[in-house]
Amino acid sequence: MSDGTSQPIPGIDPTARPSGEGCVECLAGDGPGWWLHLRRCAACGHIGCCDSSPSQHGTRHARDAGHPFLTSFEPGESWFWNVETETFCEGPQLLPPTSRPESQPVPGPKGKVPADWRRHLH
Repeated sequence: MSDGTSQPIPGIDPTARPSGEGCVECLAGDGPGWWLHLRRCAACGHIGCCDSSPSQHGTRHARDAGHPFLTSFEPGESWFWNVETETFCEGPQLLPPTSRPESQPVPGPKGKVPADWRRHLH
């Protein structure tokens, strides 16, 4: 996707700040309240849980909002995913923070993950 130029990519806003340190909907009480991994909307910064998580809020947000690109919100990961084409791609550097805090457990958040969490994954 990146061609080495600084041309903007439709659907990615490098200036959008992350909405927080965890899945917005899970923290608000939508679903079981925990996640496996986190995803960041590259258009607006919304943080949602991954497709393996019980509630899959990240992709749901992207589709409902018409925001095609998600990126990892996990330490050490910098990939972008296009939910429309179901392909990985490169994208620009986004505003920090670019991941959840390293101190946040996986799965998380601390105190919300059931002992049998693996049984609930997709």
